[in-house]
Amino acid sequence: MTVASPVPKKRLRIAFLLADRFTLSAFANFVDVLRLAADEADKSRPILCEWSVLSHDGSAVRSSCGVRVQPDTWLRDASAYDYVVVVGGLIGDDSAISGEAKAYIEAAARAGVSLVGLCTGVFILQEAGLLQGYRCCVSWFHHQDFLDRFDSETPVSDQLFVIDRDRLTCSGGHGAAHLAAFLVQRHIGQAAAIKSLNIMMIDDAWSGERPQPGQQLTRRATDPLVKRAVLRMQQNIEVPKTIDDLARELDVGRRTLERRFRADLGQSPQKIYLELRLDKALSRLGATDDSITAIALACGFCDAPHLVRAMKAEKGLTPAAYRRGFSDRSAEGRFRDGARASR
Repeated sequence: MTVASPVPKKRLRIAFLLADRFTLSAFANFVDVLRLAADEADKSRPILCEWSVLSHDGSAVRSSCGVRVQPDTWLRDASAYDYVVVVGGLIGDDSAISGEAKAYIEAAARAGVSLVGLCTGVFILQEAGLLQGYRCCVSWFHHQDFLDRFDSETPVSDQLFVIDRDRLTCSGGHGAAHLAAFLVQRHIGQAAAIKSLNIMMIDDAWSGERPQPGQQLTRRATDPLVKRAVLRMQQNIEVPKTIDDLARELDVGRRTLERRFRADLGQSPQKIYLELRLDKALSRLGATDDSITAIALACGFCDAPHLVRAMKAEKGLTPAAYRRGFSDRSAEGRFRDGARASR
């Protein structure tokens, strides 16, 4: 008689709640890490971990790009999970999840289940009062939106994800894959986490402290008009808008916009826009091996000489000199770390 092999106990059980118009990439990156960690090679059997998409009525949920995902489990039939992941998306005035879904999250929190907010899922958790007393992570892109909606809170917007006890929040995008890998490593093992990322062609697992690829102004705008203008600047780095275009889109005169910038940030809109583009260029010079020309074009400069002139005038050094200095500082840091480890 053949004895059947025992079914391995699930080491990681995760439920997803998808907001209306949720971010498909954040959900897909997260769940694909689970899928690849749950089985051998790139098979998809939920052996070591399992995941479900919950719904109060079984209706397909639309993502922000229009693709719909069909839930597989009714809320009333949901079993026990280690984590409930709320995937947010486009920010609107209407509630992104149903009242039944909100009640389910609140009950899960009372039962001690860890809650995860992906992308703007952190907005949903905050609105439900489930992040009071917790540090939370918000994408730099939505930092100002969060402050406008929750003016008594100060989110973390310079990290990929934040883990504070039983609340885990993530900026979204590829950061969702790294947060999922963190959970896989915690519950299944480092080898499974590395395997998942490698199959997804992600070289290394990043910690939550890894900086977000976005950017923040060194000075925080307080004028609502200036906030909106700065956000549009951040969203249009590669192909900068003219100040006239920005003023037109914001339905104000150019002189009004310039006056409000000077009153709020002490600089003209042109100067702030240049600061954002140069900061982005500095970030890429330190983090990539891209050519100066490629970085110049990606940051809204006509060509490499244009970037060189602007950086020399504003920062006092050339892109090549900055990159050499960054490399030297990194090497010095690695040397110090190695010296401490050898003691």
